Amino acid sequence: MANADIHTFIAPGRRAHLVGIGGVSMSPLAEVLHKAGMVITGSDMHESATVEHLRSLGIPVAIGHRAENIQGTELIIRTAAAHDDNPEIAAARAQGIPVFERAQAWGSIMRGYKNALCIAGTHGKTTTTSMCTHIAMAAGADPTVMIGGTLPLLGSGYRVGHGDTIILESCEYCNSFLSFYPTVAVILNIEADHLDFFKDLEDVEHSFRAFADRVPENGLVVANADDANTMHTLAGESRPMLTFGLEQGDVHAANLTWHNGLASFDVLLRGELFTHVELNVPGIHNVKNALAAAAASIALAIPPEAVRTGLAGFRGAGRRFEHKGSYHGAQVYDDYAHHPGELQALMDAVKKLGYERVICAFQPHTYSRTKALFDDFVQVLKEPDITLLAEIFAARETNDIGISSKDLADRIPGSEYYATLPEVTARLRELARPGDLILTVGAGDIYTAGEALVKSE
Repeated sequence: MANADIHTFIAPGRRAHLVGIGGVSMSPLAEVLHKAGMVITGSDMHESATVEHLRSLGIPVAIGHRAENIQGTELIIRTAAAHDDNPEIAAARAQGIPVFERAQAWGSIMRGYKNALCIAGTHGKTTTTSMCTHIAMAAGADPTVMIGGTLPLLGSGYRVGHGDTIILESCEYCNSFLSFYPTVAVILNIEADHLDFFKDLEDVEHSFRAFADRVPENGLVVANADDANTMHTLAGESRPMLTFGLEQGDVHAANLTWHNGLASFDVLLRGELFTHVELNVPGIHNVKNALAAAAASIALAIPPEAVRTGLAGFRGAGRRFEHKGSYHGAQVYDDYAHHPGELQALMDAVKKLGYERVICAFQPHTYSRTKALFDDFVQVLKEPDITLLAEIFAARETNDIGISSKDLADRIPGSEYYATLPEVTARLRELARPGDLILTVGAGDIYTAGEALVKSE
């Protein structure tokens, strides 16, 4: 069964068992498959509100992973965290039951939709996917949505709709987006990232080109004309292309004005006014994200009014410049930025907001990324008025490199290193004063330092 095709298994009446069913992109998958008439069971390590929700739909969920949980199933779909030594995976292999990755399942589901909008890129995926969701909702498209973050509009990171449109944040890590079947593929930007998987920038570009090539001949690739790597990657692409950019591309901005750090601009389509947009999220990077979302919406033939309304209603996704509260008159925000390019976009955005001091508590994410992009991190982390460095968040790695956030602190004048997050919170408590912007930044658990600060007010 090693060569089994998942498409023959994703059908009403077939029985699938999901390992790690409570996960952020596994639970919506379970719901979508259940809605499509499949018989779904699952297992997870912990009880949770998500698990309770799935049970309320009639999906049995076992707590703990045991071989007997897979009894009677025809296929296994696993989360990335479930490895071959997982008892359920091992039992499936022994019994000849095919095991598929969650991205393969999403890809198969996608084939059932007239419009499959997949948003890829090194930065901006979650925000742009969220903007596209707001627009599709404003257009009454009733979309099915999968986002890698929480969107207040949905109250979660996903939505199971009844329309003919599916919108998915599409990640290049481990080439998972190469299991997808986009009718519209958006490429926001391409940089050397995830170097624990990819060899170098050329390897990353190769994957993005393969992603674009998955679009059918009657589909569309939406590409960032301002990003040299994206344009290089797509040189000679035979699929129809719609480009976007600040001042160039088929879709671009005109009459850009700023008020309190928020942008208003006209969206032009090949020189003609398409709509006017007023954003409620700060920064030039969000103007670019909005132009990408507008271009994607044009590709789906969504009317201008829905683009205008949808973008006006977007106030940020969870962990994307998310306001956490205040402490001693300082405003506390959290952001997921974990790559120097994202950090730079964040710094550029907050500079225009008029705070007296910017205090940034940054937690690097993974040892490999910290080492590969070390000098870039040093440069951008010199920009805040005060930089606090928390120890590196390991995620999936072990520290074979022997690197620490202390190495960054040694290169950044005036910065301070803290081994634990409670120490970061304690230092923020000492520093905070009215007029300050306090940022907790990183893809790990640094946000808990800001939450603890706000709770102690």
